[in-house]
Amino acid sequence: MITLADVKKAQENLKGVSRKTPLFVSSTFSKQTGYEVYLKCENKQKTGSFKLRGAYNKVASLTEEEKAKGVVASSAGNHAQGVAYAATAFGIKSTICMPVTAPLAKVQATKNYGATVIQHGEVYDDCYAKAVEVQKETGATFLHPFDDDQVMAGQGTIALEILEDLPDADAILVPIGGGGIIAGIAVAAKSINPNIKIIGVQADVIASSKVSLEKGEVVTVDGPKSLADGISVKTPGNKTFEVIKKYVDEIVTVTEDEIASGIFSLMERNKVVAEGAGAVGLAALLSGKVKNAGKKVVAVVSGGNIDIATVSKIIDRQLLLNKRRITLQIELKDKIGELGNLISEIASLGGNVYKVKQDKNWNPKGLEISSIEIEVETESKEHAEMIKTSLSAKGYAIDELTK
Repeated sequence: MITLADVKKAQENLKGVSRKTPLFVSSTFSKQTGYEVYLKCENKQKTGSFKLRGAYNKVASLTEEEKAKGVVASSAGNHAQGVAYAATAFGIKSTICMPVTAPLAKVQATKNYGATVIQHGEVYDDCYAKAVEVQKETGATFLHPFDDDQVMAGQGTIALEILEDLPDADAILVPIGGGGIIAGIAVAAKSINPNIKIIGVQADVIASSKVSLEKGEVVTVDGPKSLADGISVKTPGNKTFEVIKKYVDEIVTVTEDEIASGIFSLMERNKVVAEGAGAVGLAALLSGKVKNAGKKVVAVVSGGNIDIATVSKIIDRQLLLNKRRITLQIELKDKIGELGNLISEIASLGGNVYKVKQDKNWNPKGLEISSIEIEVETESKEHAEMIKTSLSAKGYAIDELTK
């Protein structure tokens, strides 16, 4: 099992390579949760994720013979970029196996860092099997994304930075899939402060680490790929699990809706772009899943490599769920100026008309009636209800449409 000394050695290896990422308190989330909430922004790390720490530390530890054979790795995306970056820095050939479902941004970035990419399977476990095949065929050195001492030690340097900036932290919330980042952080943090709580957060659709901890042994849990693709792992690591059993206080799970809300909230309130795995810590706090964690709580935003198309979908969805954008169907008399009057009325109530669709075909109530479908941007659920109530009071027949 790794020790604090291993983590400190990794910190030496990473000098001049990894960034000391920002740690800042969020007054918004502190008010919402009742905790003093700090964000450790590993989305600002080189390659956009904490994975560079472990990957670089591992590559730095290879023998010259191992380096000469090249390296192969499997990854949902972030370990891929870390390995590609590290391998190129050392002049080593790298081959990375990634799921076909990996975000395009992660695949392209991995190629840009100099790796050969092979896409195979739906989730991490599928591309892991492919990477094992490639390793056997080529004799390259396999770099496991989490179940490896040097990788865990590299990830543990995050805890050293957190406790350097916030020595009286009461708890650290860490995304957990295979267990590499939480294992490294747990060893380092608990070695420095045995009373600090280490809480893992996992997607409930594929909660393999939580189930394993509850059963006391590593188990495989089948499930769909989560929005938190970086922690969509069916089977935790054997080495990481031993650390988790000893040092991790608990593992909580969050839903896909809660993860999406976490991503949206980080963007809107703190201007922090996080991928799904990077948002699970905040999601757990906002959804009330974290109990009795003390006062000062750090949520590790593990990465920011999210596909722009996914961001767009999340924003649209959250605006609809929060009624920040509503779609109303309204009946109007088919007369000149009626639509203009309606738009002006909505504007006077503080609503911003986003889209209008008018149906002037036959209406069951007669030719003089037209149906208007209008999308309106609002400030809040309360504002949306006020607009509907006010329009109804002025005689408009309104139905709210759901999408």
